Amino acid sequence: MEAVRYLSEEIGQRSYLDLNRLNAAADYIEDGFSSRGCPTGRQPFTYDGNAYYNITAEVPGERDDGGGILVVGAHYDTVIGTPGADDNASGVSSLLELARQIALRPLGKTVRLVAFTLEEPPFFMTSRMGSYVYAEGLRKEGVKVYGMIALEMLGYFSDDEGSQFYPASLFKWFYPDRGNFIAFVGNISSRAFTKRIRDSFRAVSSLPVESLNAVSCIPGVDFSDHRSFWKFGYPACMVTDTAFYRNPNYHGPGDTPDTLDYRRMADLVEGLYKAFSRLR
Repeated sequence: MEAVRYLSEEIGQRSYLDLNRLNAAADYIEDGFSSRGCPTGRQPFTYDGNAYYNITAEVPGERDDGGGILVVGAHYDTVIGTPGADDNASGVSSLLELARQIALRPLGKTVRLVAFTLEEPPFFMTSRMGSYVYAEGLRKEGVKVYGMIALEMLGYFSDDEGSQFYPASLFKWFYPDRGNFIAFVGNISSRAFTKRIRDSFRAVSSLPVESLNAVSCIPGVDFSDHRSFWKFGYPACMVTDTAFYRNPNYHGPGDTPDTLDYRRMADLVEGLYKAFSRLR
């Protein structure tokens, strides 16, 4: 996808120290939302005297059933020293493509699409995360949220035997050893929401999918922006290629566009749009 190449090659590293590059990424995403027909906005906040921005878009639903909005998000910053193709230009690219599809064919529910900043260390798992700032704002405004989906590393797949790893050997009894599936991951309180998304996806896509709802002490379960929404009582899950449990380029200089599988990424986005269309 063009957005992956632009973010990871034309802009490159997008850490919290690279304000010019972060702002260039924010501008690109905002223009991307706008060109796809979505009204856009910026949510500014400061850290250490510098301004950072969450970039937002909204597509009104065709019906108001009182069930709340669907939030779909992806972070656009990177760790220092990586171009961040999979982490997380793949998520941002997918977010932009979902914006295009939803704008062309609105869902029943209103959708907020958000590109978050400051997901990576040293802000990870703190109230300084862009997603925490956004989720806190929703709570203060009294916005009803049906659920939140974090798009976190979506482009690395492998059909090789033994290419998928897990935090404990027990998981190998229940999950595949080939990294050719996409995972839906949430906490225990988000189990019903995660299952609803997973089942809807399975009904419309041939891409293999697995799911896990577990406590945060299992490494990786809360390793993205969905965690921020849990803090405010919103159901949320992460869609992921499982990051460091599969991708050897995680948080390194080798996380480049040529390592990703764009055919399966496209299948995933199409499946997500169709799955969202089924939500009631």
